[in-house]
This record gives sequence, structure tokens and C-alpha cells, in this order.
Amino acid sequence: MYNKIILIGNLTKDPELRYTPQGTPVTTLRIAVNHKYKQADEMKQETMFIDNVVFGKQADSCSKYLNKGSSVLVEGRLQERRWESNGQQKSKFEVIAQSVRFLSKKAGVPESVSGGESDMIPPEETTDLEPF
Repeated sequence: MYNKIILIGNLTKDPELRYTPQGTPVTTLRIAVNHKYKQADEMKQETMFIDNVVFGKQADSCSKYLNKGSSVLVEGRLQERRWESNGQQKSKFEVIAQSVRFLSKKAGVPESVSGGESDMIPPEETTDLEPF
């Protein structure tokens, strides 16, 4: 099986840092990802809001250096989380980040906070499509 997701988007709010009982830092990032498409003769835009979870040193760095509106490239895997609330079963999908890159809005030069896996540089035009 293969489970990999790559997203480029902007944070919709400041990162939320917390710690596991063992002391591991965990940061939650909510990012907006846009998709533009043509329907008939009209250009439309669809925005998705996706929760991302970052662990360890990356979580500390994300919490310290990112804020609402920051552009990021996230590589990770998709995971479904399930729980029960008021007797009802609930679930949601979120991305478990393996690598987070900070994207510079001015020069299009990424600043990396990755696990060292990839040196992929996204096209500059992708950061200009975001609504923030």
C-alpha cells in the first residue's frame, strides 16, 4: 500500500502546540488549499481546509516560526481518526506530516524544516494562488 500526500497552502490560524504525556511536542496546522477549475466559460475556485499534525522538533519549529497566513508545503500520510462523543461515533481525516517546508512569499525560495527526505522545490506560481 502507498499513502502519501503533498499539499501547498496557507495557515488559516496560528499553529497550536501541545505535548504528549511523554513530553513529545505536537503541533496542529490547519491549512487552506485551493483548486481552480473551469466550468463552462467561467473560472471557479474550490478551497479545502485540511488539518495537519506535526511531531517532534518539526512541531517546535512550526509553532515558533509559522503564523496565520504563512505558506507551507506539507508532505505526509493521510490518517483517519475515530472517537465517540455523546454516544455518537465520529471520525475525521488529517495529514500526519513527515516534512514541512516554510515557503517564502517574496522570492519563492522555500525554507526547509524537513526530516531531510526531499529537496523538491515547488513552482513559484503555486504560492500566488492562495487566498491569504
